[in-house]
Amino acid sequence: MLTSSSTILDKKYIKLVLQISLTEISFCIFDTLKKTIDTFGQYPLPKSASFTDVETAIIQFIKQTPILQSKFDDVIVLHNNNLMSFVPQAFFNEDYLGSYLQYNVKVFETDFITFDVIENYEMNNVYIPYVNINNSLLDCYGSFNYKHAHSILVKKVLDLSKNNDEPQMFVHCQQDNFQLIAVKNQKLLLFNSFEFKTKEDFIYYLLFTAEQLQLNPESFQLKLFGNITKESEIYQIAYKYVRNVSLFIENINLEAAISQEDYLKNFILIHACE
Repeated sequence: MLTSSSTILDKKYIKLVLQISLTEISFCIFDTLKKTIDTFGQYPLPKSASFTDVETAIIQFIKQTPILQSKFDDVIVLHNNNLMSFVPQAFFNEDYLGSYLQYNVKVFETDFITFDVIENYEMNNVYIPYVNINNSLLDCYGSFNYKHAHSILVKKVLDLSKNNDEPQMFVHCQQDNFQLIAVKNQKLLLFNSFEFKTKEDFIYYLLFTAEQLQLNPESFQLKLFGNITKESEIYQIAYKYVRNVSLFIENINLEAAISQEDYLKNFILIHACE
């Protein structure tokens, strides 16, 4: 990010978007002049029972990866975890952030809690970021902005549901969990995140949620994206039980030369560049 002493001659016209979870680091490098993404990258983190070990692995990877040590005009860090909750603006009070998480997240008095405003949708995403990682990244990049990855995810899905009065279900698939977003014409009906080990776990959560929302598997639209292809087990089992299933690729910008695979896998990174 530019400091107050930077001039236009110092600008590199590149932006880094860095997404961090406890299982993977992913990133993209965006050319702000050409408005194109030059590089995507993913790095699976070693499994560890210690959160401290994971944090150390994350920072070591960033410091030891030359492309991530470039000079960037802007750095955005996305925290990808389930320590969050969407709260309608009508019920939101910044003085009581912890109360919005206490029913689905174990909250400690020492936790730092913040929120993202979801612009145009009168709601906020209240969440716990990885504070120690943020502090370490200050040494790497000086200053940066950070958000929750699901803030980007939900806002873009809502944007793309405009003028569609039929309920739609979007499923963003990751390695061992998925985010389920149900929408209707830019209204968020439900957001939840589920951990799963088998394709049977996946379809159970999907159909159970549809039942609770009174959505008929014979009629509602199911859009799948993230770490998924038509050959994936979870795509195949969804196709077996839900009539209208497709990969969510309608919004690919062909001029930006983004492949279908990259768009599906890097949906959040791509739209964080906007």
